[in-house]
Amino acid sequence: MRTDIAQPIRLTDYRPPDYLIDTVDLDVKLDPHATRVLARLTIRPNPRGRAGADLVLDGDSLVPRRIVLDGVALDCAANFVTPDRLTLATPPQRVFTLEIETEIDPSANTCLMGLYRSGAAYCTQCEAEGFRRITYFLDRPDVLSVYTTRLEAEIAEAPVLLGNGNPTAAGMIENTSRHFAVWHDPFPKPCYLFALVGGDLGAIRDEFVTASGRKVALAIYVEHGKEASATYAMDALKRSMRWDEEAFGREYDLDVFNIVAVSDFNMGAMENKGLNIFNDKYVLASPHTATDTDYAQIEAVIAHEYFHNWTGNRITCRDWFQLCLKEGLTVYRDHEFSAAMRSPAVRRIADVRTLRAQQFPEDAGPLAHNVRPDSYLEINNFYTATVYEKGAELIRMLKVLIGAGAFRAGMDLYFERHDGTAATIEEFIACFAEKSGRDLTQFLRWYNQSGTPLVEVAATYDPNAKRLALDLRQSCKKTPGQDMKQPFLIPIEIGLIGEQGETLPLATEGESGASAQELAHGVIELAEAQRRVIFHNLPTRPVISFLRGFSAPVRLAYDVSEADLVTLVAHDSDSFNRWQAAQSYATRLLLRNIDLIRAGKMPEPDMAFIAALKRVLDAGTIDPAFAAQVVTLPGEADIAREIAEDVDPEAIFTARKVLRETIGRELASPLLETYEKLTDTAAYSPDAAAAGRRALRNAALDLYAAGQRDQAKDTGKDQGLALALQQFEQTRFMTDKIAALGVIAARPGAEREAALDTFYKTYASEPLVIDKWFALQAMIPEPETLARVKRLLEHPAFSLGNPNRVRALVGAFAAGNQTQFNAPDGSGYDFIVNAVLTLDSRNPQVAARLLSAFKSWRMLEAERRRLAEAALRQVVGAAHLSPDVKDIAERSLA
Repeated sequence: MRTDIAQPIRLTDYRPPDYLIDTVDLDVKLDPHATRVLARLTIRPNPRGRAGADLVLDGDSLVPRRIVLDGVALDCAANFVTPDRLTLATPPQRVFTLEIETEIDPSANTCLMGLYRSGAAYCTQCEAEGFRRITYFLDRPDVLSVYTTRLEAEIAEAPVLLGNGNPTAAGMIENTSRHFAVWHDPFPKPCYLFALVGGDLGAIRDEFVTASGRKVALAIYVEHGKEASATYAMDALKRSMRWDEEAFGREYDLDVFNIVAVSDFNMGAMENKGLNIFNDKYVLASPHTATDTDYAQIEAVIAHEYFHNWTGNRITCRDWFQLCLKEGLTVYRDHEFSAAMRSPAVRRIADVRTLRAQQFPEDAGPLAHNVRPDSYLEINNFYTATVYEKGAELIRMLKVLIGAGAFRAGMDLYFERHDGTAATIEEFIACFAEKSGRDLTQFLRWYNQSGTPLVEVAATYDPNAKRLALDLRQSCKKTPGQDMKQPFLIPIEIGLIGEQGETLPLATEGESGASAQELAHGVIELAEAQRRVIFHNLPTRPVISFLRGFSAPVRLAYDVSEADLVTLVAHDSDSFNRWQAAQSYATRLLLRNIDLIRAGKMPEPDMAFIAALKRVLDAGTIDPAFAAQVVTLPGEADIAREIAEDVDPEAIFTARKVLRETIGRELASPLLETYEKLTDTAAYSPDAAAAGRRALRNAALDLYAAGQRDQAKDTGKDQGLALALQQFEQTRFMTDKIAALGVIAARPGAEREAALDTFYKTYASEPLVIDKWFALQAMIPEPETLARVKRLLEHPAFSLGNPNRVRALVGAFAAGNQTQFNAPDGSGYDFIVNAVLTLDSRNPQVAARLLSAFKSWRMLEAERRRLAEAALRQVVGAAHLSPDVKDIAERSLA
């Protein structure tokens, strides 16, 4: 593990590499403890680099065995080579060959970067800087090379040998028990896209015929016995390949496409050219082990990594500051794919929920950074919601601004102009400026300024003049390193709704403060700090639907009446804003209830809100997936974000609990009716319609049970718990079983412990299901939960070496249990700090991500704030911190 003092890397310091590596020939002899890697590099001076500069190759914990320059052996004991660097002073100023042999120990590689072992298989992870753990190299994304890889291993240990590109040769090595395979990738790529896999794996195979008629051999490799659980992933792969041809004109370019699922992986998946390596969580699924959410995530992640073939591989990023150019763009593409496969409205709601839950707090805290950062100490810490989720929102916003036609033309130009290159954000945006004829200079501020803009709206209706005036104002709070912000270019999609719920035209006769183009698209562009827009000829005051489809990643401040919110829930033609109106109403109730609870008073039911939810339930069979989203209240983190300062997590939890119980009590009959109406005895299907019915049914169960829990205090009979126990015992499908177990887990008592024990015994041989079991217990909002989590650390099924298991137990406690992570005595903070420090020496990436749970500590009330700060200072003061953890801790305190 690196413990050196990291120096900041700055965007302004970028310069082209002094040397280029045209071809890389690798010979990898796999061994559990002493893998030998022979790299033969064809190198030449870069005309854009510094003439005569030293050649400095990156390394990380390498053991050099042989170095040969143009056929002449160099002394590996000399000081030009260390475990972390190889420096050739004044190398030849022509094309030359450098051969480097290194030895690495895959079994000892617990950080899971470079070449490591997952179970009995060999696999790699090279993004962002893992290739330097395999051999010395110019480990930067703007050095593109053509790779040929020869793999060799004991055939009994690794009968499957996979690499990037197409297979070109394979066979036994004479007079040995070893075999080899050769893979050649004809497309130049950066080293972070290099991959190899060796192991004894099962596989499912299929074929895809491209739009031009080429046949592509598809395979998904998994542990033996799990082949059947990869069939949905294969279906998702084929659908994503076809969709990319139709939506973006992108055809696959190799003869084969392979996916390998492994159980030990720091991230979700990796888009290595032609050889995607996946966390098995995003490949394996069956109705008995996976939820509807799991199926949807598999579909999205399979598509995401495949889409990288063009947005990330064929066109990569010039440097890691441009990371959003591949990640934000590809997240946007997988969002669009999922919307096409499922419900666009529900997909949009889910994406915005994720953005607000993960990225908005990041933007509001000490870890805020630009979508394109200005500098970094450890690049692994910038694989964030800001780069991914906000980066995707910027692409979506660009399409809103210039229109679908110009957006597609700009994408086509980008693919044509930059194929085979390492590009920048400016080069990307220039393609859209050219095709749309618009100056998009101001739009680039979204990439260069951090923070979430606030858009304040004041609406004034003049009944005599029949005129509506909108006064729009934008601002953005200071963020680390940025005290002053210039105005963003913000597209605000709007609609007007009449007395009878009808959609009103945005302009009739007379002048408007919006341009004809803006009115035609229903989008007002706020480019200044403030702007007034006037609409004429409106006979009655309209209800205004702002920020339809969440057309920009901003916070909206608009003093809309609760009556108007009810109108929007009932009549808005924009599904996202119908959901948003319900969320806004619920948020107001929760904030009022928090104040009442703090004052020792019990909130009264808001019957207007109850009635609105009943109408949603009554119409729920029309679009159950949407109805499920509407009746799901804002989460605790959502409410904390609205309060923003002096947050008391316990008060938030209590207010939300009371409101859920109130809804469940007041709507007991329609909730139970909805539950029974949507009972499905048919065979399981992961399609969107069936998943939507299950979503609403389980949302109804959750609310009904909450209300019955309240009633049980008087009657002694908990009908909600009984219904959940019945579902838990009778259902055949994991979606319904885990939903029922969630209801049961909220009730202390013998039923809970018995159900948890039954669940574990039933699924003990299914690691991904046991992850759910760990996570469910970690999120129980009770003071005894921390003790439970500590006991589970000693459970035979728990392992600190498996990132999925750590995230399921420790990560779920930190991110999903707001009351106990933020326990008033600081015990939750101490627990996470101890976990981070224990993990840091083993896997710094996982440790750093756990520490990011403190990202919102400054908004807490004073005593919790003091305890959180003390916990972070304990981390900073620890000896031998990795750069990953040290970076997060210091930025959190800055």
